[in-house]
Amino acid sequence: MMRAIALASCLLLAACHSGHGSGLPGDAEDNTPFHEIAADELLRFAGTEPFWGGQVQGSALTYTTPESPDGQAVEVKRFAGRGGLSFSGTLDGAPFDLAISLAPCSDSMSDRVYPFTALLSVKGETRHGCAWSDKHPFTGGEGE
Repeated sequence: MMRAIALASCLLLAACHSGHGSGLPGDAEDNTPFHEIAADELLRFAGTEPFWGGQVQGSALTYTTPESPDGQAVEVKRFAGRGGLSFSGTLDGAPFDLAISLAPCSDSMSDRVYPFTALLSVKGETRHGCAWSDKHPFTGGEGE
């Protein structure tokens, strides 16, 4: 139960972090679970300071860092809330929680604008980043 509350808080924080107003994102009368990202869609995510990233598809998530460039596999459960998605699992015996919100995001290191904001809780740290997929690509910067 506490983990579910923490995930809901992450989704709210991600919406606030992205510059949206206070409160829940979207239409307060709409209780439809977030459906912008399909369950089988490959979602990529990345953050800076410290550098981290990876990808998730279904229940398979790969988490990368400079120390682990090939990544660590994390089996996750997906939860579709009102304002986004969360992916929860365990990494090295500790909780691993990734929250994704539909909100424009900049990595502050490139001219890219990503469609989703990412908030990661791992190893006692909270990390901010961005996310994208082939269906929802970033714009600007290299690769456009």
